[in-house]
Amino acid sequence: MAGTSELNEDKKARKSKRGRGDAPVVEAPGQPDQDERDDRSAQEASVSEDNYEFFKVIQGYLDEAAGIIGLPAHVREMLSQPKNEIIVHFPVRMDDGSLKIFKGYRIQHNNLMGPYKGGLRFHHSVSLDDLKALATMMTWKCALMGIPFGGAKGGVKVDTNKLSRDELMRVTRRFTHALGNNIGPNYDIPAPDVGSNAQMMVWIMDTYMNQVDHTNKNAQRAVVTGKTLNCGGSPGREKATAQGAIHCLTEWAKDNRFELEGKTAIVQGFGNVGSFSSLLLSKLGVSTIAVGDHTGYMRSVEGFNAHKLSDYVKKNGSIAGYEGGQPITREEFFATKADIFIPAALENQLRAPEAELLQVKLVVEGANGPCSPEGEALLAKKGIAVLPDVLANSGGVTVSYYEWVQNLRSETWDLEEVDRRLEKTMKETYRKVAFFASEKKVSMRVAAYCLALRNLGNAYEERGIFP
Repeated sequence: MAGTSELNEDKKARKSKRGRGDAPVVEAPGQPDQDERDDRSAQEASVSEDNYEFFKVIQGYLDEAAGIIGLPAHVREMLSQPKNEIIVHFPVRMDDGSLKIFKGYRIQHNNLMGPYKGGLRFHHSVSLDDLKALATMMTWKCALMGIPFGGAKGGVKVDTNKLSRDELMRVTRRFTHALGNNIGPNYDIPAPDVGSNAQMMVWIMDTYMNQVDHTNKNAQRAVVTGKTLNCGGSPGREKATAQGAIHCLTEWAKDNRFELEGKTAIVQGFGNVGSFSSLLLSKLGVSTIAVGDHTGYMRSVEGFNAHKLSDYVKKNGSIAGYEGGQPITREEFFATKADIFIPAALENQLRAPEAELLQVKLVVEGANGPCSPEGEALLAKKGIAVLPDVLANSGGVTVSYYEWVQNLRSETWDLEEVDRRLEKTMKETYRKVAFFASEKKVSMRVAAYCLALRNLGNAYEERGIFP
């Protein structure tokens, strides 16, 4: 069946006008890649609804917010689908000498406000439907934050745990070559996401730089963000997503007279966002008492040492085997009584069953789309506040913008400057969203969507439609 699906995909496809090297496929928008939604890990499969369609969920929020602000129908229709859906198949030589074909994507949703911008996900669950949703969310984030970028997302369907470092490098470089001119510092700027990191961004940058005209080579560092500091990255980028979420948390705490010192938190997903969230919470006096990732869950009544756990995960790749906590089930994790929950894993992790178990006062979405609509409705019924992903985890793209600006200007800002700018932007945006939510009597999520769509709608009205 998978072969038939891909054959039908290819029949629908057309070549990208910006392609170079391996010709990418640009599909007509609106055709979900249904057969790509398999091959989940056991832990992820146990919480995935067979009929859960992430992209339709995002479109539902779009419809709701568009109705509230009176967004013109033609603008809503333009924003409902990506401009380009690029699919590439590329060969990579493995360590044993064999050749393996990989499938990669780049979804470019909208570039009205600036170049396409969004992460690259290297994961075995990567699918067209999910990437369309994530690319769309990037458009909302950038418009909400006032950043001159549009939205994009991409990735490769691969289990990176089964690759050696050299194989991962060859997959990354070959994917970059296959994308060709579909990325570029003034057209589409990738960044890290689930399964990718700063080193991989450097490989992408180097590959791209060696494909362009020699006289322009060193002007192309801005083709990606999230790079290492030695290769043009920005101070503060690694912690930026978590740092932005914590700024939103502290503003919410002020509004609700919620003293953070002495409070507790549970964190799902202990990669970049989860680990930095736990570290930053500890500085505020908030103790992380339960954590989980794709290998399982554990709890510590007295609280984890965030620094030790973070170092352990960096060394070992997961929380598995960490001796500072007691193993618990997924159900026990969600039922752990705490004050704050930070979901920092994949989407659709907090459904109705998990929401029913949850005993917290606040959910801060470090991940994209962690709450299903049913789960969020139940949280609202229980009086649990939610700081939505489109606002709470926008610190990453904000500091990516700072990195891009530094690269284009051949400048380097110090950490204090980056932190100062990020704090100002996150807190100002939080205030706007909170005010709109209070004024219109809507959720923070819907308020964030409304403000983003209003900015986009105003831009379309002022620019008009060509020709």
